[in-house]
Amino acid sequence: MSEEVKSVEIESTVNAQGEALSNEAYVAGLNAVMRGRIEKMEAFRDAGIEVYATGFEPNTRAADLKKAYDGKSHDEMEALAVSCKLAGRLMAIRFFGKGSFAALKDATGTIQIHISRDAVGEPLFEQYKKYDVGDIVGVEGVLFVTKTGELTLRCASIVLLTKSLRPLPEKWHGLTDTESRYRQRYVDLMVNDPVREVFYKRSLITQRLRELMAERGFLEVETPMMQIQAGGAAARPFKTHHNALGIDMYLRIAPELFLKRLVVGGFERVFEMNRNFRNEGLSRRHNPEFTMMEFYMAYATYTDLMCLIESLVQKLCEDILGTQTLRWNGHEINVSGSWQRLRIREGVAAVLGVEESKLSERVFLEASVATLPEPIPAHIAASKSDGHLLMEIFEQRVESTLIQPTFVYEYPASVSPLSRRNDHDKTYVDRFEVFMGGIELGNAFNELNDPLDQRQRFLDQIHNRARGDEEAHPMDDDYVRALEYGMPPCAGAGLGIDRLVMMMTNSDSIRDVILFPTMRPD
Repeated sequence: MSEEVKSVEIESTVNAQGEALSNEAYVAGLNAVMRGRIEKMEAFRDAGIEVYATGFEPNTRAADLKKAYDGKSHDEMEALAVSCKLAGRLMAIRFFGKGSFAALKDATGTIQIHISRDAVGEPLFEQYKKYDVGDIVGVEGVLFVTKTGELTLRCASIVLLTKSLRPLPEKWHGLTDTESRYRQRYVDLMVNDPVREVFYKRSLITQRLRELMAERGFLEVETPMMQIQAGGAAARPFKTHHNALGIDMYLRIAPELFLKRLVVGGFERVFEMNRNFRNEGLSRRHNPEFTMMEFYMAYATYTDLMCLIESLVQKLCEDILGTQTLRWNGHEINVSGSWQRLRIREGVAAVLGVEESKLSERVFLEASVATLPEPIPAHIAASKSDGHLLMEIFEQRVESTLIQPTFVYEYPASVSPLSRRNDHDKTYVDRFEVFMGGIELGNAFNELNDPLDQRQRFLDQIHNRARGDEEAHPMDDDYVRALEYGMPPCAGAGLGIDRLVMMMTNSDSIRDVILFPTMRPD
């Protein structure tokens, strides 16, 4: 087994009794490579060399140097005599006689450095020869161009800043290493530049999204993540206990009801870049904690939010990617122009090959859900509303076909307890979900601001919970009280940041865009 492969093994940290090992016992159980690095560390310390140093301040970064000087000739760089200080991790070291080339990687990229005995002196060169790949160093010197045309830093000095005790893996990609990459994301980021690029883009996306919302007059706010009751969505919450108050609390499943309280209070345009927690399954599209941007706009309708979401996504793609054509999972997705609008009943009728009027027949709906890829048993279907059965067909038969950006609207009122009813058909609500690449990216609707209607919806949800629906919405008397003071006409939406980043970075799994996804313990 190679040195690099050994480095990703999990060493024992406890004894047979489950007690934490002492440092001595822990080190004794490490592989030979790590013990050798620890011996080097101890030798450095014995020689008075600080192996976890501080106080070195770089004055530039690798990417800045390459941007400024890549392409210049050897003679041009000699004439410029550019001095600089860099710090980073040694990613490769090659010795040849009295000199060495190494790859130094900082947060922005990698640059070559050259260390020679003549330039740094024999004592320092001998010390450097004991450095390992993975060590973090500080270097100072003058830039030059090698015979092969590579921009390189000729080091006048090099100092060890952090001794790496665990060697980097040589290969850290592919299906066999997926679990390790997610569990040890710090290593994944060190050695896989495409992974780093995904998370750089994610940061740019959220930063730019905040700017775009502020430009449109929205105020960013923060609402409680621990709540006395979890509301704002249909989902099972995570439960915890507050010792000082002596009460059970829940991690929020959505910030919706608090944000709408702020609309009642007079904040007419609010948004929150929020972390939500839902005690549900894990998949390539789902993580128990995830990020949404939720926002509310007084005196607007859900059709206004269609236009807003279109413009936000189009601007993000243009500003971050320089294009409005996304390539995801083999699909080419065009986000420009006006996106498709599709009614729920229209989509279901088309995929089933029937007239829309057929969808109002209870017998037909029950027969249809029995033949789905994941069929609904008759005894369960009998307890579901017509709206729930319609949505089961839509989710299993229609969603995956919505590759191009699509707003799906006119949802059944029975599956939308917080949405305003449609003025023309009270069995449906003014709500849409936005789909791209066959997955849902967001949810929006005209907000229900009739307090008595809202209270009755909560009562209906309580009835559903009594019949076994664990995701039914609880009663929220304080929210009803807020509505009784009067909430202006309002539309609100939640946009899934993780899934949007998946689309914009061509990432197939949600775990690829979350730095530390939820994992079962080793």
